[in-house]
Amino acid sequence: MSEIVVIGAGVGGLATAIRLAEAGHRVTVHERSGAVGGKLAAFERDGFRFDTGPSLLTLPQVFDDLGLGLRPEPLDPLVRHFFPGGTVLDSSSDHEVFLDRIGAALGPEAARDWARFWRRAERIWHASWESVLQRPVTAASLVRLSWRVRDLAAIAPGRSLRALGRRYLRDPRLRMLLDRYATYAGADPRRAPAALAAVPYAEMAFGGWYLPGGLITLGEALRARGESLGVRIELHSPVAGIIADGDGRGDPRDGKAPGRRGLRVRGLRLGDGREVRADVVVSNVDAITLYRDLLPTPRRLAALSDRSLAGFVLLLGVRGESPELAHHNVFFPWDYDAEFDAVFGGPGRRARPAGDPTVFVTRADDPAVRPDRHEAWFVLVNAAPQGTGEARVDWRRPGLAEAYRDRVLDVLAARGADVRDRLLFAEIRTPADLADATGAPGGAIYGTAGGLLRPANRGPVDGLFLVGGSAHPGGGLPMVTLSARIAADQIAKSRVEE
Repeated sequence: MSEIVVIGAGVGGLATAIRLAEAGHRVTVHERSGAVGGKLAAFERDGFRFDTGPSLLTLPQVFDDLGLGLRPEPLDPLVRHFFPGGTVLDSSSDHEVFLDRIGAALGPEAARDWARFWRRAERIWHASWESVLQRPVTAASLVRLSWRVRDLAAIAPGRSLRALGRRYLRDPRLRMLLDRYATYAGADPRRAPAALAAVPYAEMAFGGWYLPGGLITLGEALRARGESLGVRIELHSPVAGIIADGDGRGDPRDGKAPGRRGLRVRGLRLGDGREVRADVVVSNVDAITLYRDLLPTPRRLAALSDRSLAGFVLLLGVRGESPELAHHNVFFPWDYDAEFDAVFGGPGRRARPAGDPTVFVTRADDPAVRPDRHEAWFVLVNAAPQGTGEARVDWRRPGLAEAYRDRVLDVLAARGADVRDRLLFAEIRTPADLADATGAPGGAIYGTAGGLLRPANRGPVDGLFLVGGSAHPGGGLPMVTLSARIAADQIAKSRVEE
């Protein structure tokens, strides 16, 4: 039995704690805020309840062995897409149904193009699932992968998601639909790897799901399961640093334990000055924060940049009903590239709020989250992270958030979803608010982006392991849950080796 501490009670941290407690270890989780779930959070007002983090559950099977007792409900359509010019397309987890819908909305040639693309996306998914997403990634494992020529050809290293779409899809609306999935990784589709085609495949092949009461119930289930196994969760318990001893040799970039002569974790130093002993430390904070602020010797994590999407959010209490909307809705702009130019910035071009953004609206038909004959709208717009650099926006600037709220509502009205005269309230959440609430650098939604590969789950210090959206295999509820499985397996192996 080992003494294990987890930094952060996000989904990755709690899932890891459950696995380690099931294996017989003593586990304590230290969470800086007053609630579990990390970015999986909720807000309540006047009888309305909003998920303020993830709103779609995919690959629910990755949660099956955690003993959570989840009963997700399938969504159809998965997403309703509103394109410029008035075309509406509903995605489906039934491939043949989706092809029929594409044919009816965009024409038979578009349906044939999507079928060709789908075969490629399936190859990318299987290569990623078997070789990358369920396994630790190290320099050695990447060398082994390079010998699997078919897998490497499917993943198309060096090709962007945008380029893959242009190869297979002639209809600009299907290209736009595909581009959107780069934002699931916080990335620009013009630079995001083609391997992200696995994301729409996973969503549509395995379905999208909703948890009655909102996805916040997942965080509650994780907490209850952990506590039933003896996991101790300390809220309002920020961590100031990791305590380690040794001579510090070893390369922090390779994701391997430095070895006997390297640093070895001994515990944590908490924000109140207390020191907590531990045999193993699991970090569920952003990797940049870990490397820069918590390691005994701060280190630069060269593989990562903080150029990742954040989000500007409105929580709307709406009178009446909107039967023209599905559970998930996307309203696309005429010029998608102009939006990416705005939110990512570039050489000689500062990031700024997009003037004509894509608008995501989640509207759950669930009486548990809204009063009768009312709707709770979660509205999300891609945004640059909080900050003052070239690729950031200072969302704390007086008047900016309110002005952009009005702009987003005007954009929705122009696209046929005018709720300005039906609003009971409009709560604003900027990237600055998310940064303050969760410690995510700049309010990055999906963890700081590092392309296809994120930092390894085994950290640069013996006994340190990484989970969460900024670690391998990436952001999103299924991926952070897989990171917990990978890390727990590595911890078990490391304890045997010692």
